[in-house]
Amino acid sequence: MDKRTLIEEGKTFLGIELGSTRIKGVLTDESGTPLAGGSYEWENQYRDGIWTYGLEEVWKGIQGCYQDLLKEVKEQYGAVVTKIGAMGFSAMMHGYLAFNKKDELLVPFRTWRNTTTEQAASRLTEEFHYNIPQRWSIAHLYQAILNKEEHVKEIAFLTTLAGYVHYKLTGKKVLGVGDASGMFPIDIATGDFDRNMIGRFHELVGGEGFSWELQDILPKILTAGEQAGELTQEGAALLDVSGNLRPGIPVCPPEGDAGTGMAATNSVAKRTGNVSAGTSVFAMIVLERALTKVYPEIDLVTTPDGALVGMVHCNNCTSDLNAWVGLFGQFLQAIHYNMSKDELYSTLYHMALEGEADCGGLLSYNYFSGEPVTGFDAGAPLFVRKAEDNFTLANFMRAHLYSSLAALKAGLDLLLKEEAVEVDEMFGHGGLFKTKGVGQRIAAAAMGTPVSVMETAGEGGAWGIALLAAYMQKKEPGESLQDYLKNKIFGGQSGTRMEPVKEDVAGFEKFMERYKKGLSIEYAAVAVL
Repeated sequence: MDKRTLIEEGKTFLGIELGSTRIKGVLTDESGTPLAGGSYEWENQYRDGIWTYGLEEVWKGIQGCYQDLLKEVKEQYGAVVTKIGAMGFSAMMHGYLAFNKKDELLVPFRTWRNTTTEQAASRLTEEFHYNIPQRWSIAHLYQAILNKEEHVKEIAFLTTLAGYVHYKLTGKKVLGVGDASGMFPIDIATGDFDRNMIGRFHELVGGEGFSWELQDILPKILTAGEQAGELTQEGAALLDVSGNLRPGIPVCPPEGDAGTGMAATNSVAKRTGNVSAGTSVFAMIVLERALTKVYPEIDLVTTPDGALVGMVHCNNCTSDLNAWVGLFGQFLQAIHYNMSKDELYSTLYHMALEGEADCGGLLSYNYFSGEPVTGFDAGAPLFVRKAEDNFTLANFMRAHLYSSLAALKAGLDLLLKEEAVEVDEMFGHGGLFKTKGVGQRIAAAAMGTPVSVMETAGEGGAWGIALLAAYMQKKEPGESLQDYLKNKIFGGQSGTRMEPVKEDVAGFEKFMERYKKGLSIEYAAVAVL
């Protein structure tokens, strides 16, 4: 069947993901091959001490993204989209969207970026014996209670951004288990919110006299493969302002960007994981068992089909590295030498591989902002060396590449060394892996595990949620998400796998010894600057 007919007959799958700076849409065929895409740029706003997005901007962005996708469909295939096989919506995880019985938003959307819930997060972590990060929905709710905010007594429904979008398009107050795991802890045995912890929460707030109970205001949890409703008449009109899209399209459970990242990198199986390295960096490993103790550095979330995942999230990755590359670019301009940005990155990154495995004694901190994993509320980018260290360009670049993953390594070492978590393979995606073979080799050294980069790594979360929509519709009876992705989506994909180089691993460990000792220098820099 030609692509135009495929599109017109609705044998396609749509995924839309709301990221922090861009809303992206992808339309695929049944094999997961992208047919068309669309996007919409947006930015969060800092209003009254809160990082937020207005709900009107949410819909302006989704509509703009979808219209951009339709434009590409029209230009490439001459087709008009009236029906789609299935669709799904995802968004950045966590945060706080609280509504009353009239579906009115009670306070502006509080995004994952807000760090105003330290008191609540610490108390809940202690009470639950389970790490509750500041950005989780339950931390925002409890902090609002501690702050005696008036709106709390009116709450009828609490959800995430993806859950809100899904509700408006389908009328269903549901959430995929991966996204739900960033609202409140999940009981892996039941696939639902942890009842014991809900009980402890009610003991904490029992004297407040609220008319609601937590389990009644949270969304219903669904796992990958379950149908989460259909696009309503109102939803179709809201999504497609051109009015061509028909209602009745099946919709998969809404997911968070962590879950769609796992789907898009084929890392939902136990003993696999993925690392996303760009402006910030996070790594997720699908665990075979629960951890032996609580680690503030490690978030526990789930895959879209409900398996336990250990996640380390760091605020800083490539910003300082990019700044230094930009400085070298300015030098080239000053001497009137023409080199493209891609060539410049490739040259400097590959030069790093010629440096000494431990960077010749050089030390760098990439802290553009605070770094919770190493205990920093604020940051100051820093490069330091002793006079006798081997100060070469190769060692300099290698030190900055190491630094981009050093905080992540500090967190992952708790999983890999303290908890003896075993990993067969990690999948890399994001800007750090753009220069072939360099970021991949550094990441393999940092984690001591093989790192693979797939050709599809750049497709991102919108593609991941489109795959979850296709899985819902096309899976065979009893076919797991792991098998579906492995056999039907990634079976023919070629990627590059890189084993860790023994000398690199030893060199990175030596660098980390200096890095940890030198944290006091970074503390001083933050205090003075």
